[in-house]
Amino acid sequence: MPKKKAQSTKKTVYPVKRELDGAYFRVERDGKAEDICFSDLTEQEMFKVIEKWDIIGLRRMCVLLGETLHIVGDHFDIIAKEVEEES
Repeated sequence: MPKKKAQSTKKTVYPVKRELDGAYFRVERDGKAEDICFSDLTEQEMFKVIEKWDIIGLRRMCVLLGETLHIVGDHFDIIAKEVEEES
């Protein structure tokens, strides 16, 4: 499958919209409001979205992202590092 290129503007390069985690946020890009999935935000957009969250909101997002990573890992049978089995 060919790789998708990241969308870009004059100054900002935006991540490819993969819509993996399902948590959407309204952000402004190039003067236009868009609903963008959290994992498709730039780092700067992510920090802006979460800057006023309380600890419960941050924990929920961490759990959601952890679950999403697990689903993607299971789907593609990805293991970052082989773990030695204990004897």
